[in-house]
Amino acid sequence: MPKLLLCLLLLPGLAHAEASRIISLAPHITEILFAIGAGDQVVGVDEASDYPEAATELPKIANYRSLNLERILALKPDLVVAWQSAQSLQVAPLVQLGIRVEYSEPKRLEDFGDELLRFGRLTGNQQQAQQVAEHYNRTLHALRQRYRDTAPVKVFYQLSDMPLMSASQHTWMGQAVALCGGDSITANSPTPYPQIDPEFVLAQDPEVILAESPQAMQRWQAWPALTAVSQKQLFTIDVDTLHRFSPRTPGGIATLCRLLELAREHQPNTD
Repeated sequence: MPKLLLCLLLLPGLAHAEASRIISLAPHITEILFAIGAGDQVVGVDEASDYPEAATELPKIANYRSLNLERILALKPDLVVAWQSAQSLQVAPLVQLGIRVEYSEPKRLEDFGDELLRFGRLTGNQQQAQQVAEHYNRTLHALRQRYRDTAPVKVFYQLSDMPLMSASQHTWMGQAVALCGGDSITANSPTPYPQIDPEFVLAQDPEVILAESPQAMQRWQAWPALTAVSQKQLFTIDVDTLHRFSPRTPGGIATLCRLLELAREHQPNTD
């Protein structure tokens, strides 16, 4: 009996076929699929999937709050890819209906190359996925080598203004700051995305404050003695490349590293 079961499991018809009608439920998933050459296999995306431009033309079947199950079923997907920590409960009805659901939630910058390869296997685009993964890994390695011995820069990474939130060292953004030689004032937070008081930031006196827009950092102008303010180092960042784990992430990290290099120019010379 064990041999018979093994033979059955090895039959090609019983293995998962390469997906041809894919639904993506998160922007980073959509970017991955298009980057590895599976864009033509995507039949539906979430409302926040705005890159590449071709993704904006696809049916919108979900937002950050809910899924439109009726529209999803009408598209007859053979694969739904979801963001596990945020959407596992939302996709439970699809699993119960027998629709194949895979999850994407890489935790570390180093894991993303493997994630690209996994998507290649799921979609039958192994060759292009391999090329994208190799480019990602090379670029990430080059950035680590370039900035590994740089002087630390004290950073406040502002995720949101109301409420005031940041990111720990275990998040994608926290890892990016560390790679660039940044010393995040919330790196050791026990929660991934801590909500903090302005007084904490003032006490830490960061050299650099990062946020998605100048308007989001307007409050800090009320404290001209704050180092980041006095040195005019309130820098805007591209949240799409830093908050989404995608093949564009190394480009976002490179830009972040260049901003911290500007801050190092204002540091006192210790030679």
